[in-house]
Amino acid sequence: MRVDDRMRLIHILIGKSILDTVFVGALAVIFFIFTFPPHFKGWGEATANSISGWAVNSADPWRRVELQLFIDDSFVATGTANQSRPDVLAGGWSRDEWNGYKFEVPSLEVGDHEARIYAVHVSAGGLRRTLQLVGDPIHFSVDENGLLSNPQGKR
Repeated sequence: MRVDDRMRLIHILIGKSILDTVFVGALAVIFFIFTFPPHFKGWGEATANSISGWAVNSADPWRRVELQLFIDDSFVATGTANQSRPDVLAGGWSRDEWNGYKFEVPSLEVGDHEARIYAVHVSAGGLRRTLQLVGDPIHFSVDENGLLSNPQGKR
């Protein structure tokens, strides 16, 4: 095999490797978008006895979002964002006011805790269920009376 033929073969193999990498990368991005769509928006806060807020699926704004509450990385409850939140509608985040949620918090140890609200995303015709974090983690403290409050300097 001549040197020119070898160089041509090397260039073809390098080009094929680049195309294979681009193809696999595109497949990964498409899979990620369908599995973890960036359509869920929301916000939450700690109140005296609960974690409450709102959640909207901007890709399907009329459908109520199924949610799961985790506190300190442990599953606590499941629910649906279907309570009245006219402020969410007024702010332009939704098409109606029925996007609020409220989770009663079980007894927790005194001290600092973190709650996370996840939207349940169903895909693949109901065969796959994934969780997507809605909003930021909610940092809160529990006092001696079992009441929740936001610690100073944290959200």
